[in-house]
Amino acid sequence: MTLHRSLRATLLALPLAGALTAGLAVPAGATPPAIPDASTAKSWLAELTVAPEGSMDGYDREKFPHWSEGAENCDTREAVLKRDGENVQTGSDCYPTSGTWNSPYDGGSWTKPSDVDIDHVVPLAAAWRSGAAQWTQQQREAFANDLESPQLIAVTDNINQEKGDQTPDQWMPSKTDYHCTYASMWVASKHKYELTITDAEKGALNTALGTC
Repeated sequence: MTLHRSLRATLLALPLAGALTAGLAVPAGATPPAIPDASTAKSWLAELTVAPEGSMDGYDREKFPHWSEGAENCDTREAVLKRDGENVQTGSDCYPTSGTWNSPYDGGSWTKPSDVDIDHVVPLAAAWRSGAAQWTQQQREAFANDLESPQLIAVTDNINQEKGDQTPDQWMPSKTDYHCTYASMWVASKHKYELTITDAEKGALNTALGTC
């Protein structure tokens, strides 16, 4: 049984309502899938539990196994590069040999995949502080490799590194016209995985959704 199939079977048995599917098939389109419209995002934001952030005690990125092997010999990173790029050509190992990647966070355009990072919209550490510390490792793997939600996106590498594990009250994309989309993606991920938000985070998200 492949990891793809075993992971899907495991997830279907998990109690976490938000992690019902985290298949590694590459969705169509050049943007993350399932971005809610502004009205839906505002509704979902109102449903999120407001709570102080938890601690970083026990956190380790290795507790979120990521870039799992998926369909067509592609791992998750390769699948997102293939999905989010333009005119992407890949070798037999699925790694891109050519293509163009346009970063919506800052407007950067890149032709080398090494200049591109795959951003976890809700960073792994931020998820840990808002509920993921209580998950099983299988649930964290599902979150870290979720191609069926707007949780993964190809962006300029140094912009992703600048963002780090900051929440929207601490960091937003430099392109202000992307704030609505970014907030919608953030809310969708937190809603799916039943993660909490802080008061400051909720305020920043409401402001961003007000620009839609």
